[in-house]
Amino acid sequence: MRSRRFLSLGVAATLAVTLFQVSSSPAAAAGALISQGKPVTASSTENAAAFPVTAAVDGNTGTRWSSQFSDPQWLQVDLGATYDVDEVRVNWEAAYARGFSVQISANASSWSTVYTTATGTGGAQVLPVTGTGRYVRLNLTARATQWGYSLWEFQVFGTPDGGSGPVDGGLLSYNKPATASTFQDDGACSGCVPARVTDFDPATRWATSSTNGWVDPGWITIDLGATATISKVVLQWDPAYATAYQIQVSSNNTSWTTIYQTNAGRGFKETLTVNGSGRYVRMYGTARSNGYGYSLWEFQVYGTGGNPTPPPSLPTPDFTRLAWSDEFNGANGATPDPAKWTAETGPGVNNELQYYTNNNNARMDGAGNLVIQARREVTPGSSCPPDPLSGGSTTCQYTSGRLNTAGKFDFTYGRVEARIRVSSGQGLWPAFWMLGSNFFQGRPWPASGEIDILEHVGKEPNNVYSTLHAPAYFGAGGYGSPLNLGQAANAAFHVFAVEWGPTQMRFFVDGNNFFTASKDTVESTRGPWVYDHPFFLIMNNAVGGDWPGPPNASTSFPQNMMIDYVRVYR
Repeated sequence: MRSRRFLSLGVAATLAVTLFQVSSSPAAAAGALISQGKPVTASSTENAAAFPVTAAVDGNTGTRWSSQFSDPQWLQVDLGATYDVDEVRVNWEAAYARGFSVQISANASSWSTVYTTATGTGGAQVLPVTGTGRYVRLNLTARATQWGYSLWEFQVFGTPDGGSGPVDGGLLSYNKPATASTFQDDGACSGCVPARVTDFDPATRWATSSTNGWVDPGWITIDLGATATISKVVLQWDPAYATAYQIQVSSNNTSWTTIYQTNAGRGFKETLTVNGSGRYVRMYGTARSNGYGYSLWEFQVYGTGGNPTPPPSLPTPDFTRLAWSDEFNGANGATPDPAKWTAETGPGVNNELQYYTNNNNARMDGAGNLVIQARREVTPGSSCPPDPLSGGSTTCQYTSGRLNTAGKFDFTYGRVEARIRVSSGQGLWPAFWMLGSNFFQGRPWPASGEIDILEHVGKEPNNVYSTLHAPAYFGAGGYGSPLNLGQAANAAFHVFAVEWGPTQMRFFVDGNNFFTASKDTVESTRGPWVYDHPFFLIMNNAVGGDWPGPPNASTSFPQNMMIDYVRVYR
């Protein structure tokens, strides 16, 4: 949904992202998925814009890579570190390979074949393999069709070399001092100072200054406080990223040694396996991705030594322990429990047409439901109090209700579910959602983060949506998915839920997990994951707005959004 009354936002996205599934079960020994969002290259592409090589590892079976129409071809993923690989999954489009092999390498030069076939069947294939390396390649030698080779997904599973976890050491850079060639602190990028890259806050960033024009080179340095052995660097880029840059180390902040360099930086999240020693670590950018400067949400350094400060700890999710609920069992006409809910009042946002009242439109029905009623007022203005911001009188054609738990209940991680029967019809926009509690501590939207568990727009009678919003993806660019219920959304109650943890969110309708947002995928393809802090609950029944448009002659009123219960497990 959208933030409070003084924020403006466009429509939610319709990004249909489907999880990769195969008909057969993975081998019992299979490790974690280690290829998703990692750097990937290929021998060719049929059309780089329509069928990019990155589509093969983006976790979305609605996008694909396609090669040119010749033999041989290959697709190669850089896992970023050495892994024991125990399974590969290939999900072919109709243009599949009859002959192919899976190869593994430590250096992308010498290859060992761990699987080969001359009788490939296409479709979704699960290939048990055994091998150790950093690079995994699909070597394609015989086409099954006149076309090229085309893959919806290429997935590699395994465990860090040795099976006991990555040998990255700890996070050394948290809250360490940082300096930069320049920084920006103006209306376009307020407080975009060097310290933002080490604060472990993915919604704050550093950017080079525009005062004298964005120029090359641009750099940012972290002082680890003491000499460290560095094994991994993580860069979470803003869209103003470096296509060419070096990671350098120094003992004195003067003489630098390059331990990593590239001329093919791809932006988003880049996890770099490195080997170097020094007190100072620098990102030295030499070529920009666009007309702007350089900008990083996070610059994390891992290893041993240094003078590290432990980052904040996060709770462990528990999706089974009921921690908070409202069953709405009040008497007919009773208002929502004021110890749990605050009624927001005033005009809507996003060009909505309703006025939110102080529970005039939110009452119990005596049958175990809360009803948030959207009404067309017979006498416009008769149900509208003065505008609390201006103090003046307000007239309105529509009224409705919006409730939140801010200051009364918030939480980090857990299972949130509500049994709701939505309103529907042209111009209706009911929603059940969450907003970051730091919104009320000065963190503006969308940096606060937003988790939409349910949105429905009446002009799409069968569809409901779940969507995430953050600084790098919001409004019409939010990251989410629709679900077609197969019948009108207002025909029955449905249970809408999210299971929210530190590595992913799984969205459900009536127990059907129809959309999963993985942290790794979001960071590698969209931008920062800004959901590791407390959020509060919101539910409202909006009328009009940018997404649904206004009601028309077909829209009947009043329109009831009915909530049977809201429960939080954590």
